[in-house]
Amino acid sequence: MINAYAAKEPGGKLEKFEYDPGELASHDVEIDVESCGICHSDLSMLDNEWGFTEYPFVPGHEVVGTISKVGAHVTSLQIGQRVGLGWHAGYCNNCRTCEEGDHNLCQQATMTIGGRHGGFAEKVRAQARAVVPLPEKLDGTKAGPLFCGGITVFNPLVQFDIKPTSEVGVVGIGGLGHLALQFLNAWGCKVVAFTSSESKKKEAHELGAHDTINSRDEDELKKAEGRFDLIISTVNVKLDWNLYLSTLAPKGRLHFVGATLEPLDIGAFNLIGGQKSVSGSPVGSPATIKTMLDFAEQHGIEPVTETFKFDQINEAVERLREGKAHYRVVLTR
Repeated sequence: MINAYAAKEPGGKLEKFEYDPGELASHDVEIDVESCGICHSDLSMLDNEWGFTEYPFVPGHEVVGTISKVGAHVTSLQIGQRVGLGWHAGYCNNCRTCEEGDHNLCQQATMTIGGRHGGFAEKVRAQARAVVPLPEKLDGTKAGPLFCGGITVFNPLVQFDIKPTSEVGVVGIGGLGHLALQFLNAWGCKVVAFTSSESKKKEAHELGAHDTINSRDEDELKKAEGRFDLIISTVNVKLDWNLYLSTLAPKGRLHFVGATLEPLDIGAFNLIGGQKSVSGSPVGSPATIKTMLDFAEQHGIEPVTETFKFDQINEAVERLREGKAHYRVVLTR
């Protein structure tokens, strides 16, 4: 039996929950959970915002732990190995995107917290393909958010071949944005933070921004016309996207990793005149996650976290729900 924390209804409190995971599948591994980050996606699933949450629901998809069991056909991971698990717990491994290494785009990929129980537990199971070894120098109590928040902002750098000479803006300096600043600075880019919070300007510079722009000041935005090769938006609110498009250089890209809930109101001429692009991306493939972890280890990149014990789980969830987290919340033993 596996001991976990589960909600029985949308928005419900997380309570102690025990379940039988059954036989370990031949291509799966079991992980003893050491720590697990809490992501806004956990809250969305907890509240059934996307309409497909199954209850009882065990959240948690930013897992760090050690392998305690391996399936009969697993050769890539060993018992006792320190690993991490993110948004996906498995892939079909047979479709074109999987065969090309883009497992994160597999249409049959299994969510760690969808159709199975997640990492707010003593143990969690996943397909070995979805589990990535943790580099030795990364702090296990901080590394969990890299497996969702970190890879979400790192993936575009790889997918779009962002150059070290690029000038990149980051919209929203929170759970995703504070990691984007660190990765972009280490990548070699000139990094600009768009933020509406005066109090975050100093910290944005400390995290890697070379400059800041007040996102509520239309004059500041207009002065940045034609400036950026890439803008990464991490927010989930409606902004004047045409104004942001005007700040892109020719062939620039406005890229969404934050799921803004309202349709994008974008004029076609804003794209056509400068051959600009609008795009989005999810988390990365296991191979890209490995690259990100190696890059983070090499450059000393880690999330800014607050830690709670697993038995403080509801207190931790409420802190994130109220928008008070600075910047990521992690549950530890």
